[in-house]
Amino acid sequence: MGTYRAAQVATANGSFEIVERRTTEPGPDHVRLSVEACGICHSDDSFVSGGLPGVRFPLVPGHEVAGRVAELGEGAANAGWSVGDRVTVGWFGGSCRHCTACRQGDFIVCENLKVPGWAYDGGFAETMLAPVDALARIPEAFSAADAGPMACAGVTTYNGLRRSSAMPGDRVAVVGLGGLGHLGVQFAVAMGFETVAIARGPEKAALAEGFGAHHYIDSTAATSVADALRALGGAKVVLATAGNSEAITATVDGLTHRGELVVIGVSPEPLGISPLQLILPGRSVRGHPSGTAQDVQDTLDFSALHGIRPTVETVPLTEVGEAYRKMLSGAARFRMVLTNG
Repeated sequence: MGTYRAAQVATANGSFEIVERRTTEPGPDHVRLSVEACGICHSDDSFVSGGLPGVRFPLVPGHEVAGRVAELGEGAANAGWSVGDRVTVGWFGGSCRHCTACRQGDFIVCENLKVPGWAYDGGFAETMLAPVDALARIPEAFSAADAGPMACAGVTTYNGLRRSSAMPGDRVAVVGLGGLGHLGVQFAVAMGFETVAIARGPEKAALAEGFGAHHYIDSTAATSVADALRALGGAKVVLATAGNSEAITATVDGLTHRGELVVIGVSPEPLGISPLQLILPGRSVRGHPSGTAQDVQDTLDFSALHGIRPTVETVPLTEVGEAYRKMLSGAARFRMVLTNG
């Protein structure tokens, strides 16, 4: 079958190394992908650091994968896939189909969710194997480098907004203007929300405006974020994309009555919210996971229709170490993407 190159870490918090591996055939209901691009997500650090249970080394991360179907396993054609199809694989890398959540049709919260880089080798490689239920089609309008991040960052923000309580015309605030937030602002505008971007520093106002935001709030200004939101009339929904519990907490009193805080930014620190902040105005707080392959498909189709794209910086697979460090430092604007020539 030949060999392929993969970027792996041998131990927790180890350095990336490019290794040669032997290509294997896909099993039943699986395909082998020729990986063209793979985004680097901050969640990858949970795997590289060994911070999640069941992570095994050596580890090949990567759950923002875009490429083409190179080989079909038994049954894959019956699921509608053909060699050459352009596809993505995201955080949702397949489900067990038998736990209670799966039996209820809620596959993204599967108790045995198959996240690439955790359940099986991910997309920091020239090829990878994936189950057919993880695949979403890439519209022709998308390049591979743009499609990859939409399978995690894109679908998470898109789903977080479309499943929120906000209706077109409502005021929605997006906390953070990074890899998730810059997409969240674009989606909020396209969905017809009066969009408020919240980030650190006055210099980001121009970025927010460029992504279509109607208002910008500098979280470092003298006026508190909650007061600034109330001055606008309050937010029906706050989409919290920043992995900073203090920044998320600061928005709660800026929600309207029956307002909703949707949390997608990951932080180990607890949120400093009191029951009174929620009970008297009837506010709610909800955590939101990513989305299934169908949700990824919906995200890509919506984005193609509205011209929404991630802002990416592409680097070859061989420069994975430098790209990964840039992501961790927060210097990436806004998504680092590994590519195979």
